Amino acid sequence: MKLITEKHLTLSDFRDIVCNEKAVTIDQTILEKVAKNHEFLKGFASNKIIYGINTGFGPMAQYRVSEENLIALQYNLIRSHSSGSGKPIDPILVRGLLLARLNNFLQGYSGVHPELVELLVELLNKKVYPVIYEHGGVGASGDLVQLAHQALTLIGEGDVWYKNEMRPTAEVFAELGIRPLKIHVREGLALINGTSCMTGVGLMNLLQAKKLLEWSVLLSAMTNEVVEAYDDHFSHELNHVKHHPGQQAVAAMMRSLLGDSKMIRSRKKHLYEGDKMDQDVFEDKVQEYYSLRCVTQVLGPIHDTIEQAEKVLVAEFNSVNDNPIIDHENANIFHGGNFHGDYVSLEMDKLKIAITKLSMLAERQLNYLLNSKLNEKFPPFLNMGTLGLNFGIQGMQFTATSTVAENQTFSAPMYIHSIPNNNDNQDIVSMGSNAALLTRRVINNSFEVLAIQTMAVAQAVDYLACQDRMASATLENYRQVRNIFPVFVEDQPRYRDIEKVKSYFENADPVVSHAAQITSKKL
Repeated sequence: MKLITEKHLTLSDFRDIVCNEKAVTIDQTILEKVAKNHEFLKGFASNKIIYGINTGFGPMAQYRVSEENLIALQYNLIRSHSSGSGKPIDPILVRGLLLARLNNFLQGYSGVHPELVELLVELLNKKVYPVIYEHGGVGASGDLVQLAHQALTLIGEGDVWYKNEMRPTAEVFAELGIRPLKIHVREGLALINGTSCMTGVGLMNLLQAKKLLEWSVLLSAMTNEVVEAYDDHFSHELNHVKHHPGQQAVAAMMRSLLGDSKMIRSRKKHLYEGDKMDQDVFEDKVQEYYSLRCVTQVLGPIHDTIEQAEKVLVAEFNSVNDNPIIDHENANIFHGGNFHGDYVSLEMDKLKIAITKLSMLAERQLNYLLNSKLNEKFPPFLNMGTLGLNFGIQGMQFTATSTVAENQTFSAPMYIHSIPNNNDNQDIVSMGSNAALLTRRVINNSFEVLAIQTMAVAQAVDYLACQDRMASATLENYRQVRNIFPVFVEDQPRYRDIEKVKSYFENADPVVSHAAQITSKKL
């Protein structure tokens, strides 16, 4: 059970509640603040014109709504905006959305009744998730359409995911004894005005992006190891003179991973010591290709992009992002645009560009291992059968290449794709949910590419029979992968193997995690 207090939630808290499905409970002090804020709104709203309470919404805000229709106004808002389309959003992402919306209300600036907070907690703890669709939000009055589908569930309508099955909300609520939300003052507007969809999806993206980076560092280390690369490109001496924390962190992780390898070569020992000047043509490459030699310079900016995105998204997660802001402490109501998703949208665009580059590095390292003319070490396509008769990794390479190309197309920014709408009331928008969902697609694609890369690396290890010379960390990863994907010689369909390795990558903690923790303490 996770007790939510007035202390800001962290990315680790988000992971515990969303990914590990830890139940939540709310500190009584917070509930009292929410109740006090609600009571202030009820009193303050009397005999005043306040947007979204006794007016229409958006460009229809100039129309006053009569007293007898105030509650119907909120229900109309929810129902009219439940107009999403496309694929349903993954239930785990919806769990993240629910937590993000709950955390917004717990700040005590939304004027909602405590019953709403209690209902959101009940849905999280009973693992009942609204069915929400990918298409609809433009990310300016927040994620209006996605959050309207969330609100539709809360009032007992629409559909939910329960035990991995899509069912009518009313049916599941009756089965579990859940009481639908009763609108009090402005719960409809408070529910749909905000950045909780893009933020919930974005935080899940961050968790997976961190994992992707660690896998990429590990696979880069293994690729350098099997080709017996030199050690100076990830040395402290080379990387500490480039003053970027990400580059230095990646280099430190590679040193930790490869510290006890008997395959990585010392440039000093192999090229500087002894008489090497009697050769006119060197058989060994003096410097490796960039995809091997420039790992710290390529993955370093990705590391720093992830770190910056975490700062921004955790700040958004703990922010008040609806409108208007109900400030009972200053006895006033403030109208503005805290629902605007530009912060999240921009970080998601940066993150998907960074992860696309990570997938491009993986594809180039894969190509190096499969191209015998480049590596001069392995048979074409790491074919361990009969050349010409068998095909090795050739078919899987096509999948990796085409998937990286798709990533490159998806990496066009959403942040600058503002299209005015809502009778030009929303004349500049963020497209934050689109940005977050496209980033999710790029991340999923990248796990596929890295799965194929690791299958090739494992074949390279078996071709060399070099297990006794590998570093302990890389050997452990090799063994884990071989438990899922055995060495092969004869050609067989590999699509199920790719999915198994991808699933392992998505759910396991990389061996490099320990090295990353050590590195973060040193920096």
